[in-house]
Amino acid sequence: MMTKKIGFIGAGNMANSIVGGLIDDGYPPSAIWVSNRGEQKRDNFALRFSINAATSNEALVSEVDVLVLCVKPQGMRALCEEIRPMVEKRKPLVISLAVGLTTETLNEWLGGKVGVVRAMPNTPSLLRAGATGLFASSQVSPREKTLAESLMRAVGMTIWVDDESKIDVIAALSGSGPAYVFFLMQAMQEAAEKLGLDKKAAQALTVQTVFGAAKLALESGDPPEILRQRVTSPKGTTERAIQSFSEDGLLGMVEKAMRAACDRACELSAELSKR
Repeated sequence: MMTKKIGFIGAGNMANSIVGGLIDDGYPPSAIWVSNRGEQKRDNFALRFSINAATSNEALVSEVDVLVLCVKPQGMRALCEEIRPMVEKRKPLVISLAVGLTTETLNEWLGGKVGVVRAMPNTPSLLRAGATGLFASSQVSPREKTLAESLMRAVGMTIWVDDESKIDVIAALSGSGPAYVFFLMQAMQEAAEKLGLDKKAAQALTVQTVFGAAKLALESGDPPEILRQRVTSPKGTTERAIQSFSEDGLLGMVEKAMRAACDRACELSAELSKR
């Protein structure tokens, strides 16, 4: 199959990670384009990866088969209105990384006849260790879905959902999830310091513990409940700590927090669609 030309509007961190991952996987730089509001940033980005710098967003759309929108949600409508005539003419596959904007809203802003894939990556994608949720509008073909998946796999693993509302759940889980882990790490480190460890040792042990636990979960394939049981000896120190967590309602607290995050994602979609 002929190599598809891919264009990125926006030269921020996520675009940097995806382009770098694609090139590392062997994608030809000559088939990748970038545009950005700031010319200097665009040119530096293009030079770093030896890819093509488009003189404008419209010029980029005129060249590519796949259009990746890496701009903030607040600026998306203006961008769509700017590129809409060329999108209607070229009909590229559109992949949006914007939080809160539905495929229906984006399709409407782009003329109503374009296939849109909504992607929800998380910040570990910047290290190509991310998790991305994907949803495709009805206009996206199976071949285009495969293309979108291969593109996002450049920064980590991918999961497709068949109901767009589940993207809000993914936002609450893997999108916001790194912050939950960092919050727990902060709590563990601070508790260790209060118990007598110096800050440097507490931080190093916390980071390595979380890294090792995640690696064990990833490589074993066992559910977290089973992994927890294996390190919870009867009447031991871990069991005492887990009992304390349970008595304080940790599971309910996590569920409540994730529901709040999911609700906020729904609110953002409603707010942004009216702009």
